[in-house]
Amino acid sequence: MESPIERIKLSQTAKDQLLKLRRTTKIDQWNILCRWAFCRSLAEPTAPSPVPIPQDSNVEMTWRVFGGEMSDILLLALKQRCHNDGYPIDKDSLASQFRLHLHRGIGYLAGDPNIKKIEDLIQLVLKDGKDIN
Repeated sequence: MESPIERIKLSQTAKDQLLKLRRTTKIDQWNILCRWAFCRSLAEPTAPSPVPIPQDSNVEMTWRVFGGEMSDILLLALKQRCHNDGYPIDKDSLASQFRLHLHRGIGYLAGDPNIKKIEDLIQLVLKDGKDIN
């Protein structure tokens, strides 16, 4: 599936937040943390606020690097979310909504005081809330 998003460049704020997450979770790959963040934002019932996001950091990746083996599934999830939120499914709208979701999700994860290790990310998605330790 062809992605409407070729390259992803993060803001300096998002980079700083990801560095914090790298230290706490011990997940070294930007793309893996970004996938968690994107999915975290998609889980929110409201659309992200349409705020301008600078592309002022040196963290950049292609859509394929971001999504890895899940890139098609993540693109479908983005398209469905855009549809649900009443946004068009064109290239510009998808790219804009992706950036908004990604940056919102990074902010949510970095600001969550309960995320202190990788297992805490897993706790976010467990439906029954059972402790995995």
